Amino acid sequence: MTTTRVERDSMGAMDVPAAAYYGASTQRAVLNFPISDLRFQRCFIRALGLIKLCAAQVNKDFGDVDSRIADAIILACEEVVNGKLDSEFVVDIFQTGSGTSTNMNANEVIANRAIEILGGKRGDRNLVHPNDHVNNGMSSNDAIPTAIHIAALIEINEKLRPALYKLEKSLRAKSAEFMPVIKTGRTHLQDATPIRLGQEFEGYAGQIERALLRLDYAQLRLSEVALGGTAVGTGINTRQDFAKKVLALVSERLGFTVIETSNHFQAQGTLDEIVEASGILKTIAVSLIKLANDIRWLGCGPRAGFAEIALPEVQPGSSIMPAKVNPVIAESLIMASAQVIGNDATIAISGASGNFELNVMMPVAAYNLIQSIELLAAAVSNFTVKCIDGLTATDNGPKLVERGLALCTALVPAVGYDMAAAIAHEAYTSGKTVREVASEKTKLSEAELTSLLDPTRMTAPEQS
Repeated sequence: MTTTRVERDSMGAMDVPAAAYYGASTQRAVLNFPISDLRFQRCFIRALGLIKLCAAQVNKDFGDVDSRIADAIILACEEVVNGKLDSEFVVDIFQTGSGTSTNMNANEVIANRAIEILGGKRGDRNLVHPNDHVNNGMSSNDAIPTAIHIAALIEINEKLRPALYKLEKSLRAKSAEFMPVIKTGRTHLQDATPIRLGQEFEGYAGQIERALLRLDYAQLRLSEVALGGTAVGTGINTRQDFAKKVLALVSERLGFTVIETSNHFQAQGTLDEIVEASGILKTIAVSLIKLANDIRWLGCGPRAGFAEIALPEVQPGSSIMPAKVNPVIAESLIMASAQVIGNDATIAISGASGNFELNVMMPVAAYNLIQSIELLAAAVSNFTVKCIDGLTATDNGPKLVERGLALCTALVPAVGYDMAAAIAHEAYTSGKTVREVASEKTKLSEAELTSLLDPTRMTAPEQS
């Protein structure tokens, strides 16, 4: 049984696996780039297949591709969009800087599947041609950056945004639940004035609320795409309305809007929108690390730490210490966020690597951007369900409020800063409470001290 067949491209004949839908150009890329096991993610293949599908429909409408051929291409593209041909996308991420190898991988897979649909044999370029028919009106240089933007938008809309919404909702629920709990605040990791545990969680919810606003802007910038510029941004070999019509169909299929850029030269010569979107993801990752670390600190213990909240116990924490339970879900989120920060560095270098009319690090930028979105979405979802939703407050925080030295801050209006500082110092050295020392050292009555040192009032001071 023959294990290979002969396919041809502009460089000549090439043996390809007999069962493969891809052709000669793809096989050359497989041989040229044996670098890693990294391949484009499902959402990218879906986006590229969708672009080719909608392009085929527009080419059919224009009469630029025969309707019978276009219909077969559309059916083949549907299979790409739906994931039926994912195993055929075999080119390494570390490949042609424009992503041309992956664009041709798609063109050949779609062409050969369309040939089969028409009753022909794979490789019959006279029946369906990967360049003349599937790629008609496009170049790798505008199709690949467009696919990057659309893939990122798909993952943001379908995964990351819903994950962040759920986290914000969970944090707001915990904020309301914990609002009656008054504890000692901390600045510089030292005791500060009282705060409600619910107010701390209100702050965490605010972080995620603002993360979603930042994501809005990233989506706005990513929604402007390069399609229509073809080779160098001039739009050679494409119709003036081609990209507009293709993107209208893409938008209809996806349920969100993508539009043709108003400046093709910047859209293909740079990755500025991708760099900016990655920077926003990095900002969200940094914010999540802060949040997750606070949760770890608040739950540290249970005997020798703060232990102001109890984290869900999800697995044994040690192979040697019985009964030890660790904040592993928070740690997982921190590690995923660290990876996102690292991905951003790669994307920054990629963005700086555009020369004249083309960026030549598109594949690795695409892979890292999509990975960052997917990592954040998965880690945030896991953190919400397996950590935040199950948090409970302990009584450790409220127990320590009366012994807090920063309570003396509330005495400043009545006795002055220096006297309040002296009271705090004596309370620290003597082991007494601020209330006890203030009762001895000042003329304030018990009623005045009770009013001034009321921690409830300190968490919502009266506005003058």
